[in-house]
Amino acid sequence: MQASEGKCGCPCHKAPGLLITLIGLVFLLGAFNVLSARVVEITWPILLILLGLKKMTGGMCKCCSAS
Repeated sequence: MQASEGKCGCPCHKAPGLLITLIGLVFLLGAFNVLSARVVEITWPILLILLGLKKMTGGMCKCCSAS
């Protein structure tokens, strides 16, 4: 992590938050009938699976292993 910024810029740290945001967006669009119920039924488990796979396979990135 770069001490000058206080935040890590690695995409690996942003992916879980992005996937959680997408899950929420899928449910929101379903509630507003922008997406059909069937699309919501299919999409949110896929996003959860991706989040789980990211967590399971996400090893230490360069910024995390530097400390």
